[in-house]
Formats: sequence, structure tokens, C-alpha cells
Amino acid sequence: MSTLFSLEHAQKLDAQDPLNHIRNEFHIPRQDNGDEEIYLCGNSLGLQPKLAAEYVNDELSQWRKLGVKGHFSGDFPWMPYHEFLSEGFADLVGAKVKEVVSMNTLTANLHFMMVSFYRPTAERHKIIIEDHAFPSDHYAVESQIKYHGFNPDDSMILLKPREGEETLRDEDILEAIEEHGDSTALIMLPGVQYYTGQVLDMEAITKAGHAKGCNVGFDLAHAAGNITMQLHDWNVDFAAWCTYKYLNSGPGSVAGCFVHERHHTNKDLPRFAGWWGHDKDSRFKMQNHFTPMESAEAWQLSNPPILSLAAIRGSLDTVKKAGGIHKLRQKSLTLTGYLRQLLEQELAEEINILTPRESKASGAQLSLTVNLHGADGKQIFDAIEAAGVTCDFRYPNVIRVAPVPQYNSFVDCYRFVNILKEAIAGAAS
Repeated sequence: MSTLFSLEHAQKLDAQDPLNHIRNEFHIPRQDNGDEEIYLCGNSLGLQPKLAAEYVNDELSQWRKLGVKGHFSGDFPWMPYHEFLSEGFADLVGAKVKEVVSMNTLTANLHFMMVSFYRPTAERHKIIIEDHAFPSDHYAVESQIKYHGFNPDDSMILLKPREGEETLRDEDILEAIEEHGDSTALIMLPGVQYYTGQVLDMEAITKAGHAKGCNVGFDLAHAAGNITMQLHDWNVDFAAWCTYKYLNSGPGSVAGCFVHERHHTNKDLPRFAGWWGHDKDSRFKMQNHFTPMESAEAWQLSNPPILSLAAIRGSLDTVKKAGGIHKLRQKSLTLTGYLRQLLEQELAEEINILTPRESKASGAQLSLTVNLHGADGKQIFDAIEAAGVTCDFRYPNVIRVAPVPQYNSFVDCYRFVNILKEAIAGAAS
């Protein structure tokens, strides 16, 4: 057994980790026997930060004591509560504070963004997405095309990996934009592909799309809280993300949205409007003429659910305790790199890693397939789950594991590989 694959080595790496203490800021689920789970599922639902419960309980107390006066009283009044999240969101995605807002849920936000940024004409009506987009994104795009009276068979450009490959090549994406750009109204791709864990080159895609006159937006569900981004500097038109994966805000929590500042003063830009997007200074004059705020807040419709925002604020403050996304990303590269090393050393013949090796093209998640004759990925997944590992399975044959830098450890990675080895050996016997 190599020094790399040993409990002692993993424990040494944890002892040297300057962010190791952040794990104590989270509730780690336990198995029936009382041992902590090996929780590698933050790409699906992040664990609960201890601050989340504290902050939610604070607002329950405010509601109990103040009733409606809580909208304007206390350290965190409800009326502007979404603004308390803006700085944290801006840091995470590389934006100005006025370019981000917490509102709605992810797919709803994608629809609201397409109201503004998908404006098809007879000459320019296509949307470029990936062939293996998360189903909700595909449904949203297809329904928007149909809503505008076009045929998805003609208006959807689906990017596919090359034959025999699992991930998209940068040059193929850019070539498709060059080929179809003159007839494309919108490019909408993921920042991180949910199935393979591939990080797309958002800066290059945006530049290429704008050169052809296309609007460019991104679904950052698997990117926010996972990788570093510079949406403002990259000139991205819009982006949307959920907050319950790497941002640990709780199941179904309120999502986030980015709109580049160059769009904020365009009052002719179509949008669905609501009270909470109206100019704050005149909102309570109750006039029926909509005056949008000159920020991403103008795309809000309704006042947001405070209890959900409180949980998000707890999560963002936990990120701040860790030193921010750049320090978390630095740890993530080391942590996931260590897991990849162990997998390649111990199970090189038995598993295949779909996620690209290059650090610029990968985040926390590694997507694995099993090469074992007579055993599929689901069989192996069931075995490791029974042994105390929480990760997830995506059909037809991918096990997704995500060592999250906020609460996962090097010992987690070691123990996972040990359990995976035993599961594969058991399936082969």
C-alpha cells in the first residue's frame, strides 16, 4: 500500500489544511450506528450550516415579537432583506453588487431572463444549448421557442461531444457559434455540466457569442459556490443559479440571478414586471406606472420569503468565515485532486473518470463509471451507500461524487475510495 493511500496520510493532510475548522460550522449526518456519513453529495444538496438555523430562528423570533413591524425593525428588517445577500452573491460570481439579486427559483429565473434576452426574429431565432442539458433547462428552452411560434427542431442547436467522447471540446463549441451565430438569438449553457462535472470556458463562449450578435447566459447551478467566476468582466448578459447545492441554503431555497449592468438602464428591454422590481423610492405611492430600478432588482416580481433568505445569509456568512470563494476553490483543487489521485492509483482498471483532468475544466465533482464486467454503476452505488457513503447516481451509468471544501475532509476521500474498492471487489467475486 502506498503512502498516499493510507489513513495516516489523509489525517496529515487534514491537519495541514487551514480550512479544516470550517467543517465544524456544519451539521454532518450520521449513520444508524452513530458514525458520521461520508457525505459527497453537495453537488445535489449541501449540508446545513449551523448559522442557517440560527438566522432562521432569529426571524421567527422577530415575527413572533413584532408582527408586521418586522418589515422595518431590527438589525435585518424584512423590507430590504434580499439586499443583505447581494454582497455575498457578487463575491461568488464576480459581479457588482447591483448586478445580482436573490429571487424565485432557478428555472423560473431562466424563463424570466429569456423574456428579456430571447427576442427571436425570422432571421435570428435559434438557441444554442448542449444536447445533454439538465432536463429542466431543455424544457425551458423548448417551451420558450414554442411560445414564440417557432419549431424546436429548427431553432434548437444541440452541442454534442465527439463520437466516443464524454465531454465537449472548447473548439467545437466555438465552431458551432461561428457556424450558427448569425441565426442565433441566444446561447444558454451551463457553467459546470451537471452530468460530467466539466467546467465550460464561459469567457470564451461569451466573447464568441457577442461577436456574432448573440445574447449569452449561463445556468450556474453547479458553478455557484464551486468555482471562481468573473461574470461582470466576462461581459455575460445574464446568469441564474440555485443556492441549495454548493451554497448550502436548504432544499428548494430561493435562487440567485445576475444581469450585467449595461442592461439596467434599458427601459425598452422587455421583461415581466412586478411590485418588487419597481423603484423603491416610489413603490409605496401605489401608482400603476412601472418604473424599474436600475439594477438586477428590476427583474424581481414579488417580495421574497424571508425564512429562506435567512438560511442563505447563514450560508454566505459561512463562506465568509472560510475566507471567500477563492480560498475555498484553492482547497477544492487540492481535495478533489487528492481524490482523483487515489482513484487513479487504486482503481485505474475498474473505473473511468469522465470529468476533465485540467483544473480550469473541472470543479469539485468527479463523475465515475464502472468498467467491471457483470456489474453496473447502480449496483456499485447501492453497495457504497449501504456502507455509509452518500453520493448520487445519474442514469445510465454515472456515480457523481463531490468532495465539498467547506465540510469534506481528506479522510472522507480516503474512506470513500476504500469503500469503493471493497464494493467493486464484492461485485467481482
